Amino acid sequence: MQSISTRRDFLKLAATGVLGSTLLPRIGQTAGGVVQVLEKERPNIIFILCDDLGYGDVGCFGQKKIRTPNVDRLAAEGMRFTQHYAGNAVCAPSRCVLLTGKHPGHAFIRDNREAKPEGQFPLPADTVTVAKLLKQRGYATGAFGKWGLGGPGSSGAPDRQGFDRFYGYNCQRVAHNYYPDHLWDNDRRVALDNPVFAAHQKLPAGADPKDPKSYAAFTGKQYAPDLIAEQARDFIRANKDKPFYLYFPTTVPHLALQVPEDALAEYLGRWPDEPYVGGRGYLPHRAPRAAYAAMITRLDREIGHMMDLVKELGLEERTLFVFTSDNGPLYEKLGGTDCEFFESAGPLNGRKGSLYEGGIREPLIVRWKGRIAAGQTSDRVTGFEDWLPTLLELSGGTPPQDVDGISFAPTLLGKTQAPRPFLYREHQGYGCQQAIRIGDWKGVRAKLKKNPHAPLELYDLKNDLGESKDVAAEHPDIVAQMLKLMKAQHVPSKDFPLPGD
Repeated sequence: MQSISTRRDFLKLAATGVLGSTLLPRIGQTAGGVVQVLEKERPNIIFILCDDLGYGDVGCFGQKKIRTPNVDRLAAEGMRFTQHYAGNAVCAPSRCVLLTGKHPGHAFIRDNREAKPEGQFPLPADTVTVAKLLKQRGYATGAFGKWGLGGPGSSGAPDRQGFDRFYGYNCQRVAHNYYPDHLWDNDRRVALDNPVFAAHQKLPAGADPKDPKSYAAFTGKQYAPDLIAEQARDFIRANKDKPFYLYFPTTVPHLALQVPEDALAEYLGRWPDEPYVGGRGYLPHRAPRAAYAAMITRLDREIGHMMDLVKELGLEERTLFVFTSDNGPLYEKLGGTDCEFFESAGPLNGRKGSLYEGGIREPLIVRWKGRIAAGQTSDRVTGFEDWLPTLLELSGGTPPQDVDGISFAPTLLGKTQAPRPFLYREHQGYGCQQAIRIGDWKGVRAKLKKNPHAPLELYDLKNDLGESKDVAAEHPDIVAQMLKLMKAQHVPSKDFPLPGD
């Protein structure tokens, strides 16, 4: 398919029906045999998924204040993708897209939703996930970090969705505390040596906000990210002699701001840093800017440990590393964060919860030594739904026909690929929104709960990356085609309806 970066290209394709309502409801496809993978060449997969990390939060994507040497090394030794989109604008629905290969108009989970007593709205038992498919291909499968797609014992629990081993936070709410009193090892609740305390509270009245002792009640002995990373490395060691899929959905840098003192020390005093005493959610911190930076650098350290272990075991040329994030960074100094100071969203408009670029465009780095040429940058438009067919193709398998993802394995391996026809997003939260990207054109419908007939805003990302100028009035034909395509790609959900369903 040709480039559709101009209005003329768009109208030419629209006239042929390619972008019209006759488009197949799902656009999943593979590369038609371009990638040949022998059984013995199937790569191990280490998929690192950050939590609320912005497009500009790592050095190789422009970050100047926070050190990320190991992530930057992955980029130098692999490929950066500058136009990669998370599955959605918040945690659970984004992860659902990643694991199922279905975009938000078809995916089962379309927003965050609690399930008592612990966990989130569960995936159905018969959901086809990338973990189940890779397990059928002979992969050992492990997930280490934050789940959020079904509580312990539910149909959506990780050990019922294709993972041989899970260790970490099952529940997103529990994951608001980096010193929890428990984690989960598959279906076994593991008690930790940490005191029980609420993850949302203010500094007590009368406490000195500049005294470290005032914050002693918001810490513990066992820092969950360290424990989780250790279990992930054990999984690598245990499965070094067969292909493995290690899904590493870390909680970093999601709130609350908590990090061990040895990591915090690197950034203390580096910038003006007023204490956060509470009032905007989550936990107080005496140096919130330093804490945010330290959390990301400590994660980078753990990624370095994984890279070193893979090299030590002689697996570098048999292991595919992926690094990305589930949605954009935070807004309005929520929980003490200062993403404006760090320029976490880079040049993009919007933050977490938004379908503007800053809420869903994420850094993506892929390294596979000996197979992916080093130091490359790709501007191919890709999304979380593309990972299921991509990983299946790289492992020599074939994805199901009903996925929305398009394998970009050929791009990874230096082949030429046609551009993605379109990329669709919808989100029932934050006022309810829809978005679609076709070539360099981006359409957004916002605040649909307030106005189910909200007009479509149109942006030319090639010339207006910050989505500052709505040009819908100048291109009514493009707007009309986008609205048709949005309607075609949205299948109503009784659990997560859009206004008007």
